Amino acid sequence: MQMLLKSRLIGVFSILVLLSVPDVFAQPSGGPYGPVRQTYQVPVGGTKYFVSPDGRPDASGKSISDPTTIQSAVERVRTGDAIILRGGNYRTGDLFINQGITIQPYQDEQPVLKGTLVADDWVPLKKGLWKAHWKHLFPAQPESWWRREREEKDTPLSRFNNDMVFVDGRFLQSVGTRDEVDEETFYIDYENGLVYIGTDPANRVVEITAFDCAITRTTEKFHGKKSDKKGPVIRGITFTQYAYRALEFEGIDPDGISAESEHGKEIIGTTLENCEISFGSRVGGYFRGDHLTIRNCLISDTSTEGIFILNSSDVLLEKNIFQKNNIERITGYYPA
Repeated sequence: MQMLLKSRLIGVFSILVLLSVPDVFAQPSGGPYGPVRQTYQVPVGGTKYFVSPDGRPDASGKSISDPTTIQSAVERVRTGDAIILRGGNYRTGDLFINQGITIQPYQDEQPVLKGTLVADDWVPLKKGLWKAHWKHLFPAQPESWWRREREEKDTPLSRFNNDMVFVDGRFLQSVGTRDEVDEETFYIDYENGLVYIGTDPANRVVEITAFDCAITRTTEKFHGKKSDKKGPVIRGITFTQYAYRALEFEGIDPDGISAESEHGKEIIGTTLENCEISFGSRVGGYFRGDHLTIRNCLISDTSTEGIFILNSSDVLLEKNIFQKNNIERITGYYPA
């Protein structure tokens, strides 16, 4: 599927479920669709910062043998530089960039940015429950137009909080009380900062959201640098398990009819390809800026929409897969 948008997108362009292709079936003609495994060459020009999950913050990062952390690399990069990620899990988030840089894997390795931390300090309770203290919580409310009197019987208010819990990678649904917890669900006592699960955590990996967003491409001054108004190139990265969204691209949101020259110019020329964005507690990402390209990406397992593209012109969406919206089964909303 290829979609070329050459119109003035004033207001909100919400990308919903455009294409869902089960793995067991052959893809339609014109593919491949979704991420394509690549062996990436190190970009030419600029400074290269090599990072790894166990890199040192004080390392130079300028050689493959001396990797730094992704947090340190983000602080140092300038227009034309590249961040090269070794494979593995990066449990990090709330990173800010404002330069036209490249972020990609090292060769054919598979870096994964995760918005969760491992919870391993569980206390057993009666009736098959376990609890743990957790300081990274994301309580939220439904939008004001949601009709509670009509929908709460099908959608408990807990579904609008942005916290997620995973057991061995399996997504758990939230419930509104401790008494409802079973092996497929979790409950959070926000007043006391407690998470309850109904699965024995022994010899299991329990992950709980700890970061609101993976990367924000801000239009503001950050890390001592002004925005260069150039969009990044992000290739071959998996972003998963973030509270609210994985990617946020800032920009002007007009309140009414606006000339094309008045928006979409704060970040120009972003490219996102061969990436996977999954398990956003709300959406996969919010994107703003002209000449945006999203190609061969997989957007999957979001609680509401897949991605939003707002106030942008000359946008190319090509050979992407959008699937599994509304994993929390919210009613009375427009999740997909």
